[in-house]
Amino acid sequence: MIPWLDSDTPFPDVAQALTSEAPGLLAAGADLSPRRLLMAYRRGIFPWFSEGQPILWWSTDPRMVLMTDRFRISDSLKKTLRKVERDIAAGGRWQVRFDSAFEDVMRACAAPRRDGPGTWISEDIIDGYTGLHRLGYAHSAEVWLDGELVGGAYGVSIGRMFYGESMFARVTDGSKIALAYLVRFLRRHGVKMIDCQQETGHLASLGAAPIPRAQFLAHLRNTIELPQITVWEPIAPLAPDS
Repeated sequence: MIPWLDSDTPFPDVAQALTSEAPGLLAAGADLSPRRLLMAYRRGIFPWFSEGQPILWWSTDPRMVLMTDRFRISDSLKKTLRKVERDIAAGGRWQVRFDSAFEDVMRACAAPRRDGPGTWISEDIIDGYTGLHRLGYAHSAEVWLDGELVGGAYGVSIGRMFYGESMFARVTDGSKIALAYLVRFLRRHGVKMIDCQQETGHLASLGAAPIPRAQFLAHLRNTIELPQITVWEPIAPLAPDS
């Protein structure tokens, strides 16, 4: 039996998360207020639940993470990034922006996919994370083509830690372009790890790998109290380091 959280109930120790049936499931209940979400992320906990379920809180072990210096850019993606970077420099059809359409990115991530239904991102989730965005803790990377949003990613930033939440693409490599710009920006600002939460083949193809939860939590303790990044501006992934 997992604990039920009321609005003022603290999270249990992550060591109490289930190890079988639903590995990583820690608790249920409470709310998605910015205060509760920040409390969760600072402890290595994240919400994940389907429509009609109570809010479920997780702390998986192992934890899927992407070290920013191990982000894998394939030859085909590198070719696309060169084209996009040249076009942006010439003031052409492509643009990459941060935080100009945060809620739109979330709604695009929530939309039905070609290979299945929509994601777990409900209206309650959108409300909670747009609240974090207004407070400066949630950010979006956006790819625009001819003035239309065609790819993006969003997540939560605390100190020098970034928690990736979801990505979407409406054109080939749209989400990977957004991620490449985001990773380069985070590296420039001393962010070494992106939390990916769930282990998938797609994330592994980009360089993500699982690590023990204890190692993940140790990294959190060393990074979440560092100064917040205050200015979010895209940095070209293939540009020379300055």
